[in-house]
Amino acid sequence: AGGDHLHLSAYWRRWTDWVLTTDKRQRIRLAMAGLAALLMVCCLVVMNSVAAAGLASTAEVRVWTACSVLGLIAVYAAIRSGWSRRFKDPALTLAQILYAITCCVAAFVIAGPARGVTLPILAIILMFGIFGLTTRQMLGVLVYSLVAFGVASGVVAARDEPDYPPVVAAAYVGMVVVVLLSSTFLTTRVQSTREHLRRQKAELAQALEQIRQLATHDDLTGLLNRRAMLDRMQLEQRRSLRSGSPLLIAQLDIDHFKAVNDTHGHAAGDLVLQSFADTVRRNVRDTDVLARWGGEEFVLLLCDTPAADAVALMERLRQAVQAMQVPVAQGGQPITVTVSIGLARHAPADPLAGTLERADRALYAAKAGGRNRVVPAPCLR
Repeated sequence: AGGDHLHLSAYWRRWTDWVLTTDKRQRIRLAMAGLAALLMVCCLVVMNSVAAAGLASTAEVRVWTACSVLGLIAVYAAIRSGWSRRFKDPALTLAQILYAITCCVAAFVIAGPARGVTLPILAIILMFGIFGLTTRQMLGVLVYSLVAFGVASGVVAARDEPDYPPVVAAAYVGMVVVVLLSSTFLTTRVQSTREHLRRQKAELAQALEQIRQLATHDDLTGLLNRRAMLDRMQLEQRRSLRSGSPLLIAQLDIDHFKAVNDTHGHAAGDLVLQSFADTVRRNVRDTDVLARWGGEEFVLLLCDTPAADAVALMERLRQAVQAMQVPVAQGGQPITVTVSIGLARHAPADPLAGTLERADRALYAAKAGGRNRVVPAPCLR
């Protein structure tokens, strides 16, 4: 029994994949078209029941049924084959609604005394506009429907049906107008609400991204802050432990930065910090991670970098910072700074705090040795 159940499940899956395809978006489009087709089938049953009761011409209802079925087949084929993807709306929502309204108008003409059944059908058709039409398209559908039903009312009047006095005809016309206007109004209101919610969602996502940015980045330089850098270090530490790739940490400190603030002011000091961050980012790889550790001190995380290459990179970085010129007030001399760098290799079994401490000691040695130099930690040499 269990094997039969699995066999049936596999057969059902293959069949649905063939009917609806395996593409997720295509399945949604075809499912929506299938729902519309199901409603149309209900309408076909109603109209054929009306004909069977002798209230409408059987021949006309048969022709109407054939045209409706052909329309459903054409829509399915256009979506299923992928032909509809050339259009802005691959689900062909507007085309389906206009065709359904046309069928509804034809049913209104041939249904005889039972033409009142077309009014709720019309309302349901218009409600489908919620799922894929813009407000402008819905207004176009309204105009088309008013014109189509106006022509249909003229055709019904010309047929001079018995038991269809002018008062009843006027009532039907009035009800058609009421259904069209109310359905369009409700649909556009729902669309307006959806659009409002969509905007709110986008604004909320933007606000959350700004909060995340503020929580993880330094306002002045745009670099990761200390907390975010520690999280990134832990991530890279686990990755290095799995892959065995080298991981190095460099501590960078701008030399005599307090003198820059005292001489040129804090605004100039901020420019120096920003220029320094930009210079470092331009001279390292995209995979290297730079963070502002605090004040004029920065930390650089070098992933999958051999020790010799890291030392050479730090030397090039030191030279780039030394060549950096930060413009100040008009007519003043540009500010130049240097950087001291301590570099340490992270051993997979060691805690990050130990590696940071070794890099900090190497940085202190660079300061004590005269600044503007790169000092590797002893284990790196």
